Amino acid sequence: MTRAAVVMISVLVLLALTGVAGAEVYPNGGTDLTQPPASEAANVTATAGNLTNAGSPYAAEFLNNTSTTRLAGEMVDVSLEPVAEGFVAPVMLTDAGDDSGRLFVVDQVGTVSIIDANGTLLEEPFLDVRDRLVELNPAFDERGLLSIAFHPDFRENGRVFAFYSAPLREEAPEDWNCTNRLVEFEIDPENPDRVNATSEKILMEIDKPQFNHNGGSIGFGPGDGYLYVPLGDGGAGDDNGTGHTPGIGNAQDLTKIYGKILRIDVDNVTGNVTEPENATWTTAAGTLYGIPADNPFVENESIPPEIYAYGLRNPAYLSFDSEGNLYVADAGQNLFEEVDIVTKGGNYGWRLMEGTHCFDPENPVTPPVTCPANGSSGEPLIGPVIEGGHDQGVVFVGGRVYNGTALPELAGRYVFGYWSSDFAAGNATLLAATPPESWNATAFPDSAENLTPEDVAMWSLQKLNVAGTPAGTVDAFLLGFGMDEEAEIYVLTTDDGGPDASNMTGRVWKIVPGNVTATPTPTANVTMVPGAGATATPAATGNVTITPTANVTTVPTANATTTPAPGARNVTVGVVAEAFAFNTSTITVPAGANVTMVFDNRDTGIPHNVAVYTDSSAAEAIFVGDIITGPDQVTYAFTAPEEPGTYYFRCDVHPPMDGEFVVE
Repeated sequence: MTRAAVVMISVLVLLALTGVAGAEVYPNGGTDLTQPPASEAANVTATAGNLTNAGSPYAAEFLNNTSTTRLAGEMVDVSLEPVAEGFVAPVMLTDAGDDSGRLFVVDQVGTVSIIDANGTLLEEPFLDVRDRLVELNPAFDERGLLSIAFHPDFRENGRVFAFYSAPLREEAPEDWNCTNRLVEFEIDPENPDRVNATSEKILMEIDKPQFNHNGGSIGFGPGDGYLYVPLGDGGAGDDNGTGHTPGIGNAQDLTKIYGKILRIDVDNVTGNVTEPENATWTTAAGTLYGIPADNPFVENESIPPEIYAYGLRNPAYLSFDSEGNLYVADAGQNLFEEVDIVTKGGNYGWRLMEGTHCFDPENPVTPPVTCPANGSSGEPLIGPVIEGGHDQGVVFVGGRVYNGTALPELAGRYVFGYWSSDFAAGNATLLAATPPESWNATAFPDSAENLTPEDVAMWSLQKLNVAGTPAGTVDAFLLGFGMDEEAEIYVLTTDDGGPDASNMTGRVWKIVPGNVTATPTPTANVTMVPGAGATATPAATGNVTITPTANVTTVPTANATTTPAPGARNVTVGVVAEAFAFNTSTITVPAGANVTMVFDNRDTGIPHNVAVYTDSSAAEAIFVGDIITGPDQVTYAFTAPEEPGTYYFRCDVHPPMDGEFVVE
């Protein structure tokens, strides 16, 4: 069967699910959500029963063609206490729930290391899957080892689960990117600080059309003991293109598992699961996992029974509070970031909405005035409880609800942050969100059909002021958060924009009261992670392209034309061309830096490039990038001038597209 035929079958099945074969994909059976012009956005009144949070006083705004975050209340002062360093790209920290006091740090390049109860970083990794990963792009990548999860009875059974990106399997579509694996390991019976690498069992393999939007932060529900697996929409931008359902995208297509939260039972096999014909995923259901009997679509043979919730773009960060409520930070695209409280059967809006705002994949930088407030079956779209714009940063990095004792002013608040304010150098912002006074964590409905607007009312948002840093931010890229057995929160950072194993700048910090540490700088004698960078991540090949999370569209052939000088600082910048204009008028990089520039040409049928010159008269070229015809994307690499100053960049095909290239 051809790919086109498979796509058509998916569409027809989805239409059948609406109850009207051949009807509109999103009929007006539900209430339309209307959003007035930006200047009136604060006055939107949600209709009765509307769950989108559009018009909430805490929702982000679209003003002057820019997404703007609404901050409320005074900042809370915190400090970052150094815990360990020498990682490459630490994306997760967790404990085993076995009262051992150990902390487990997941490094994107493929290792998991242990910080023991005495605060010592052990020399040998707990888990090492570097030899099983797809080749990572050291400048920027969303693939890799993304998470681990300890079985609730780990103390007794020694079972550990992991989610990582492997090379594309033979059965996958040949033009796709990689295959993500959900796997299970057993602890080494001779060494409780090591996993038995030969014990791997593959529960699920999920082919990916693009390298980004992997989701992957798996976790066990503390109330039900089931394993939750968040999956992105497949990658690229707009939930569109190769591997995406035409017309509606993957996230709204219930015949696909992309853009969903899955929930499975790893203890009780309930029966074999029949995979759809020509599915781009394969499972071990019937032998390694079963389906919870109360999963929302288990009775519908047209829908994969693993699906727990849907309508998500890239649910890259998943966590539970002490009451078992599920929080998911879902990465936005051009304008809005969001955090959702996810419940069974919920539709979280993508790609009908981006956050609380309407979304048009044909014009992703301008929210439409009107869009459906309901999905294809009439179900209400559920909006985020936390929303931010890109004025504060590029993308949300999800965190945890604080339940510790060291910072009582953060009790019950969701602590998270922005990856960075831009791509040139790490400059992360930490945030805390406060629930409404009426919020009752113990009474959140267990099913979307029981939700009310009050249940998902938006939380207010405040910055955390980090002591000893400029503007109270973190001088690094923020990669993740973690929590120990005492419910204290940790922050994971790196100085590099990607998983470059030759630069071990990843660090672990503990959030402590604001008067504890003057400046968040790791001590010189912190133990390095042996082996974490011993095998460098292979350099990007000619078929790999890096892409900022917020602005991905395609993954074409990379086109690096200049080899960066060794030893210089590595920086990554993103530039977008759309409607014959660049998305920025100023690019700032350090003097002599190795610059990786991701150029995204979104003007269909129009050729553009980015070239850097000494001045606007183009007297001398510093770098001239290859011209590409949109929609397309390319990665340039070149060395910035050693002499600080203001230089010039432009599109050579359309010279009015220009700006300042600042070297400092």
